[in-house]
Amino acid sequence: MSADLHSENIQLKRQLRAYLREAKENEKKFLRFHNITLQLLEAPDLPTVIDIIFNQYRESAQLDVLTLTLIDKKYDIRRTLANAGVDYNSMPGLIFVNKSKDLNKLLAGKTTPQLDLFHKDQDDFFFPDEQQKPASVAILPLMRNKKRVGTLNLGSFADNRFVQGAATDFFQQFSSVLTICLENALNKERIKQIGLIDPLTTIHNRRYFDQRMLEEVDRADRNDKPLSCLFIDIDHFKKFNDQYGHQIGDRVLQEVARIIKSQMRASDVLARYGGEEFSILLTNTDQQLAENIAERIRFSISEHTHQLSETVSSHITISIGCDTVHPQGDLSAAEVGAALVHNADTALYQAKEQGRNRVVSFTDSKAPMDNQRIKELDAV
Repeated sequence: MSADLHSENIQLKRQLRAYLREAKENEKKFLRFHNITLQLLEAPDLPTVIDIIFNQYRESAQLDVLTLTLIDKKYDIRRTLANAGVDYNSMPGLIFVNKSKDLNKLLAGKTTPQLDLFHKDQDDFFFPDEQQKPASVAILPLMRNKKRVGTLNLGSFADNRFVQGAATDFFQQFSSVLTICLENALNKERIKQIGLIDPLTTIHNRRYFDQRMLEEVDRADRNDKPLSCLFIDIDHFKKFNDQYGHQIGDRVLQEVARIIKSQMRASDVLARYGGEEFSILLTNTDQQLAENIAERIRFSISEHTHQLSETVSSHITISIGCDTVHPQGDLSAAEVGAALVHNADTALYQAKEQGRNRVVSFTDSKAPMDNQRIKELDAV
């Protein structure tokens, strides 16, 4: 064998080994993509989809920086996350845009993956963390029916990780899968919420409250934080309905729900528990803070003027019962939740017995009232 032929043979073997390494690496990438895709497609809800992206996908793809931009014109996505108990404000990688035209402007109208070096003037919005600026980036537009949904933004500290024209087909396919999964998860949440919303007041119903109670008790136990519950009842509402009619009574219920909601934090859970009774879960809230919040709600309701007609207005008051627990893991979430509801409800009836238009906290020293007395108070 000549020296030239021998040298050429060695070079071919090197190229073959390089191709095999590349093929194995591509196979690994495909398997990672396949596994992440399956997880996304099987995700039961929107929080799970977001968790897969920010955790499993970021780790699997060995990304230094990852953010997700979503167009949320009517706060629909943020409301959905809040209803699912997700504090989106604590997720700096989740970026919301109110107007699609703002995102279109940033992307110069482009609808295909953009891979390039990081340019501060055009990429700073997608990577807002001043301590985590990437060297190269991949901006993947999320498109559905030719409409922009958002972008998935990938960053690497290596300037050669994302290069123009490289793997754009792969990124295009992944962004399409993610867009479909986001849309499906949102639709699932919307369908789920239909059965968890009170149609009159448009706040959550008792079924939702009971579900969240178990979740919040577990969370309070894990984080070693207090959890408080308020039970609210409109005073003399039966007489009010008899005097003005149920149509005006319904309007008052809607206004009361709106006022209560305006006094609450994003992490709190408000529900119409039944009739003229409302319930609130106050997360990470001790008894003193719960009483302060309850008093603020009571005052806001008592100060509000309800315009019943062009010539008639009225003021109403509410009674509030309050209880606080600090779960220690000795009892199940269901047992803790049941006790919390029972105690807040007992305190509510004590507030009624003491003259209404007041806040009362539950204490073990107060004996429970006779069932007949509760029925009597409830009827007036």
